[in-house]
Amino acid sequence: MSLPAAPGTDRQTASPPGFRSGFVALAGRPNVGKSTLLNRLIGTKVSIVSPVPQTTRLVIRAVARSAAAEIVYVDTPGIHRPQHAMNREMVEAAREALSGADLILQLIDGAEGFGPGDGYLVRILEETRLPAFLVINKIDAMRRSALLPLIDDVRRRYAWSEIHPCSALTGEGCQELEDSIRALLPEGPPLFPDDFVTDLPTRLALAEIVREQLLLRTRDELPHATAVIVDAVERSETGEYRIAATIYVDRDSQKGIVIGKAGAGIKAIGATARMGMAAFLGAPAHLSLWVKVKKGWRNEVQLLRLLGISGKG
Repeated sequence: MSLPAAPGTDRQTASPPGFRSGFVALAGRPNVGKSTLLNRLIGTKVSIVSPVPQTTRLVIRAVARSAAAEIVYVDTPGIHRPQHAMNREMVEAAREALSGADLILQLIDGAEGFGPGDGYLVRILEETRLPAFLVINKIDAMRRSALLPLIDDVRRRYAWSEIHPCSALTGEGCQELEDSIRALLPEGPPLFPDDFVTDLPTRLALAEIVREQLLLRTRDELPHATAVIVDAVERSETGEYRIAATIYVDRDSQKGIVIGKAGAGIKAIGATARMGMAAFLGAPAHLSLWVKVKKGWRNEVQLLRLLGISGKG
């Protein structure tokens, strides 16, 4: 599940006439549904999802294949005003990912409309000069009578190649979006081997499974104060995995929230994450979790590198 050593240099040369391939970046403010749409377009879960803004911290590439095309979708962290080194790295990674795409999908929340944060991303699009679709997501959560006025409004904001209303949650409009994406991509051979799904390394993927459960269970108390690092992954002779992971928090009080009364919180997080890990690995998984306090971890370059957020250090 790792990227080839030299992406683009070992392309498969045989492909049907008219075959299309390329990179499509998903961009938008935090919590507009980029990861949900990515999972929908890929057809399997490759990115964690929660109601918490800034859930996505990593740039994740995943491939959707058909007989006619190979589409490499790039999920990016939500573009926002950074307050820590971690957030600065996330926003910079998102901007860099946009510059290397063949097509950009800017997502907005249909129920919230087009806000100042969406306008900021439009200015970034203007710098890239790349084709861009505006995707009005979450139409299942908005009044349908408000959809056409919203389309009229956003049409004046930028020279979008196309505008697509859809619901990543229900799938409404997603097939039409995918058809339009495929039609716009350049003709060319597949970009990655047939067995490539995502470039998210196994340890980071396992850590994201734990973090998803952590967010879902503590979202009102610890939305951004936690990080997860997988310390060890071992496979036994019987094929079972033993995984050890550490949850980092900013303060002692947050440690108590994660652990919960009589350890109920950490136990519930571990039990659900263990099932997700077993599904991901295709084998039974045993998980050991620890919680540690590390004040100011979001500004520590070494820890950010272990989290896959920073390439420095």
